[in-house]
Amino acid sequence: MRLICAKDYADVSRKAANIIAAQIQLKPDCVLGLATGSSPVGTYKELIAMYESGDLDFSKVRTVNLDEYVGLTKDHDQSYAYFMRTNLFDHVNIDQANCNIPNGMNPDAEGECARYDAVIDGFGGADLQLLGLGPNGHIGFNEPADAFVKNTNKVELTKATIDANARFFATRDDVPKYAYTMGIGGIMKAKRVLLVANGKGKAQAVKDCFFGPIKPQAPGSILQLHPDFTLVADEEALSLVKDLL
Repeated sequence: MRLICAKDYADVSRKAANIIAAQIQLKPDCVLGLATGSSPVGTYKELIAMYESGDLDFSKVRTVNLDEYVGLTKDHDQSYAYFMRTNLFDHVNIDQANCNIPNGMNPDAEGECARYDAVIDGFGGADLQLLGLGPNGHIGFNEPADAFVKNTNKVELTKATIDANARFFATRDDVPKYAYTMGIGGIMKAKRVLLVANGKGKAQAVKDCFFGPIKPQAPGSILQLHPDFTLVADEEALSLVKDLL
């Protein structure tokens, strides 16, 4: 694991964006694995600024997203397809035909998961996978469990994850209870993995996942086994492991 210590969220975002930008510049037709949620928003803003300044070209980039809520259309304002358009895709010169996200409206869970795994396998995995980290240590929507789930799967979201996402919906009852998520195997196929973490709310998860044993009860801990894993975290996210650094 490579650890990059950042001052705060803005610094996390700048450092992460620089890593992604370097990947695009080195391989213009690279496959980026992308994440949603609040953690990567700043990173996407930095990438947009680089594009607007003429320093970055997304025209050949392909993408695979980690997950999508089950039951939300791609135009629903809380779907992850909508999130990606409003936070990145609509602001850069990416061909959205090359942007892949699970279809939350496909009622055939087995068929949709198999289709998405085929997309990931067709790319040979992402060149760089961007991740956030849930307060309970989840990556994508791979929640704490008794075993790591390899393939794309339909997962029932935990109470903690529903609570964390409730701020994005009118009421907690409106939060979808299921999602399609790239499995641990799909994430680990990426040639490089970049995880961003910020704030005190992520401190325990950072400690459990990256400074503790590898176990499915802390899903992010599997990244300790990845040969090219970079964690970019701010001072608050690292507050419980200062003595270990």
